[in-house]
Order: sequence, then C-alpha cells, then structure tokens
Amino acid sequence: MCPICQQPTDQKFRPFCSQRCADIDLGRWFSGQYRVPSYREDDEENETILPQDEDPLQKG
Repeated sequence: MCPICQQPTDQKFRPFCSQRCADIDLGRWFSGQYRVPSYREDDEENETILPQDEDPLQKG
C-alpha cells in the first residue's frame, strides 16, 4: 500500500503507487514535515563562533 494515498503500489515507483505520490513524499521531506529524531544533546551549546572578520578558509 502506498504510504501517501493507500492505493496498491507500483513496482516502478515502489513504495509508492505513482510519481505523484513519490513527489508528494519528497516535498514533505524538503519542507521539514518529516524529521528523523536525534538523541544527542543540542549542538548549539558546543558550537564555536568565529569573529565576523575571521575566515577559516583564508588562514594559512
């Protein structure tokens, strides 16, 4: 069964029934409707912030 519309799946678009449902699913991932849970602590606390005039790619 297609996870989007519950119709029988088509081998060509598996696990979906059509390109339309596959595109709907992809759009949901891009828009952030689907999320993979993370069990890590929030990374914002450990983030290193560089001064605005310092470019790590220009060091040498």
